[in-house]
Amino acid sequence: MVSEAQKKARRKYNAKEYVKKKRAENNRARREAIRNGKATKGDGKDVHHPKKNNGKPGPTRVVSRSKNRSMNYQKKGQKRAGRKH
Repeated sequence: MVSEAQKKARRKYNAKEYVKKKRAENNRARREAIRNGKATKGDGKDVHHPKKNNGKPGPTRVVSRSKNRSMNYQKKGQKRAGRKH
């Protein structure tokens, strides 16, 4: 169950300018993948946005939702922060 405080914090975070720009960039990449025939609506896939070594965005690719969301985005040698049960 999500508390009202968590909902308020999420709304506040999602209203930030850099978050809106990132979301718009991701949506643009998704639309482009659909236009190019790499993805379809409701296919259960995500558009993966890998980073190049210099920190700039690299080419996107379509991967399964579970694969994309399970990737460890930490630097080498660091553990991913997991959920606390």
